[in-house]
Amino acid sequence: MMRFLLILDRVENPASANALMGCRLAAELTAAGHTVHLLELWDGQTPPPAPPQGVTQHTLPFADERLMNAALENGAKGGTPVPLRLARLAAHPTAAVAAFRQLVLHAPRRTVASHRAVEQLDAQFHFDAVCAVCAPYRAAFALETARTGGKKLLWQLDPYASNQDYAAPGGYAREGKLLDAMDAVFITPQALPDYEEGAPLHAWRGKVRVLGFPALLPAAPPPAHEGWRCVFCGSLYPGVREPDFALQLFTALDDPRLTLTMAGGGWPRFAAQAQAASAALGGRFQRPGTLPPDEAAALEAGADVLLNLGNRYDNQMPSKLFGYLGTGKPVLHLAVSEGDPTLPYLARYPLALVLHKKDGVTPETVQTLRGWLDAVCGQYLPYARVAALYPEFTPARVAQDFLAALG
Repeated sequence: MMRFLLILDRVENPASANALMGCRLAAELTAAGHTVHLLELWDGQTPPPAPPQGVTQHTLPFADERLMNAALENGAKGGTPVPLRLARLAAHPTAAVAAFRQLVLHAPRRTVASHRAVEQLDAQFHFDAVCAVCAPYRAAFALETARTGGKKLLWQLDPYASNQDYAAPGGYAREGKLLDAMDAVFITPQALPDYEEGAPLHAWRGKVRVLGFPALLPAAPPPAHEGWRCVFCGSLYPGVREPDFALQLFTALDDPRLTLTMAGGGWPRFAAQAQAASAALGGRFQRPGTLPPDEAAALEAGADVLLNLGNRYDNQMPSKLFGYLGTGKPVLHLAVSEGDPTLPYLARYPLALVLHKKDGVTPETVQTLRGWLDAVCGQYLPYARVAALYPEFTPARVAQDFLAALG
């Protein structure tokens, strides 16, 4: 039996889907008799959830980086003018120090502190392997230079250099240096083109293995209630994942039976759209904000329909979608890209409806949605059937594939 340390990062998103995937893998490895520790990086405000049974949890808080990110708006273009962002930053001395370390010294506290913690934990527990679950990549850069006795693993649930959310510092050259330090790398199918002949990361093709998301878990039907609950939990990002199409669609639908709840961060950049939807729908449109992981899970568990917002990037696939499919509930997916990588998977799911933003919010689109809701609300697929459709995304299969790659 083996001893593992998984590093999870919740600083930007306490309800991180990537951290949840790491916990799922930890639970399966523990059930198989292995010893698993988690090093969880968190925002100093919303504590990470309790670890799976039998898993040991270690935590590192980064309230300074949370305040820094809030003050600087994560460096996003547009938004508040830079002088005002700097004024907000100056109001929080710890955040200002964090920014200086990151932007001037190029030694983010998250990376430095994680590096130290990995070495200390490895010296104490002698892990056979340490795995950084990404993104974010601060943990990966900490592991890169850490002195450990076992294997170094990288699980890239989101890409680095080819990530279109931002310009990754150092690009493919920096990613190649990171891959050099790793014994094995796990990627999603959408990342494979970066490793093909002639692609930037082809030299490291021998290190990578495709690994599914351990997202499919059985779920109980929601308790009895009046009306229909449509729920989205996730963060919004301008130009990446936006609420406009969803809000326009449900405003046009205006069905008194349906309540739309959209939990998560990122709404300040979409305040006008949210106000328009609230004016039209009243209490049937709810925004509870960013929720702790347990509350977000409870909100999804009580839903009749789960809403998935497609993003604009064809090389990234949200693991959350497979968690939705595992519930057996109806899933409404709003696609914004012709090359949306989730579409082949959704085509297999009998209770899915895909609507495309390019088609607009027309009377025909609204009627399609209304007819689908009438037909599927209250229906559920048995978990065994869903697992048979997507076996590579069951936690047990992911753990098997993970272990097989280690030899």
